[in-house]
Amino acid sequence: MSTDATFTLPATGRCTLVGAGPGDPELLTLKALKAIQAATVLLVDDLVSPAIVAHAAPTARIIDVGKRGGCKSTPQAFIEKLMLLAVREGENVVRLKGGDPFIFGRGGEEVEHLRAAGVEVQVINGITAGLAGLTALGAPLTHRDHAHGVVFITGHAKPGDAGTDWRQLAATAQAAKLTLVVYMGVSGAADMAQELQAGGLPGDTPAAIIQHASLPQQRHAITTLAQLPATLADEALGSPSVLVIGDVVRGVAAWALPADAMQTVAQRRCGGC
Repeated sequence: MSTDATFTLPATGRCTLVGAGPGDPELLTLKALKAIQAATVLLVDDLVSPAIVAHAAPTARIIDVGKRGGCKSTPQAFIEKLMLLAVREGENVVRLKGGDPFIFGRGGEEVEHLRAAGVEVQVINGITAGLAGLTALGAPLTHRDHAHGVVFITGHAKPGDAGTDWRQLAATAQAAKLTLVVYMGVSGAADMAQELQAGGLPGDTPAAIIQHASLPQQRHAITTLAQLPATLADEALGSPSVLVIGDVVRGVAAWALPADAMQTVAQRRCGGC
């Protein structure tokens, strides 16, 4: 009889992927908070703030599995192995991720891995930094007059992947009036800005850089697409930052206007009514 058969052990614990949001603990959903409090093991990403981890039970085992571009990171395969092992040991496992697990959080890969091993996974959404960042500045991602949609896109391609065709994206964004929200785009901002302009997006398109969105140390700069790389350098804005490109960013400037100036803008929009 063959001894090469592979047996899948029954899962006795459970696993939940939890979006911790952009950083401010008050932006956690109630469902996320309850999951964190009930967990016996938490595998925590680098971008999850300590104030959120503090909601875990005193008896919970907290494992830091930081992943950040350009820094020493825990291998993804090892994280998935830890998750599966803890579930097999009967633990209530929470995989705690910054933002939303399914928006550039590699949540899809982790769900696939666990399901392949016979473990069903629950996913709890979180507020993504691209939304929280611009909201904190008082501007929307969509607007009937300025943006008919929004594209969340990564500026950091998988090794071996050619990455985004920025010229094609620029043409699409220009034609469809889309806001571009770029994650992990700081290191490649110069090439991205050049290619977007080559694709037809005007150099004077408004752009925002938001670092540490929603946290007390949040910093931001308002600039244009053409000046984006220089602004990053001049303002010493680095990762983690989101880049928002599109006419909706004009709303940040409008938000800062005095009340009488805002009234003038409103009158212009309605033809002096």
